[in-house]
Amino acid sequence: MRHLVQAANLAHVVTVDSAGTAGYHTGESPDRRARAAGARRGIEIAGSARQFQSADWKRFDYILAMDRSNRDDLAATAPASELLNKLHLLRSFDPASPAGADVPDPYYGGEDGFDLVLDLCLAACRPLLERVRREHGL
Repeated sequence: MRHLVQAANLAHVVTVDSAGTAGYHTGESPDRRARAAGARRGIEIAGSARQFQSADWKRFDYILAMDRSNRDDLAATAPASELLNKLHLLRSFDPASPAGADVPDPYYGGEDGFDLVLDLCLAACRPLLERVRREHGL
């Protein structure tokens, strides 16, 4: 998403961040296989891992989960029920995805799993960015 936001010259008005529901990898760089999949497409995948914080519910307009398990974990942390309307499965923005589709976790597989995940994420993030543009007049 960050790559798409930058390519659309919207980085000055759209903030993109990534956080996990658990703190296992806090402070670590993205997996080398994810960085390699991005590099093959001209996309820099950078940053350091952090855990989702309660304040993120108010900080962001969209809270995106890669799978239903993480969505459910995030929902359990919402400080107020009205904030749950911010929570979405990422693939729900891809009109070609089946309802309730997860992004598979490529961590224990090979390089091709990271390529697939990047393709799925891009397929969802493009329409998501268009929605953000419409909703915020960008």
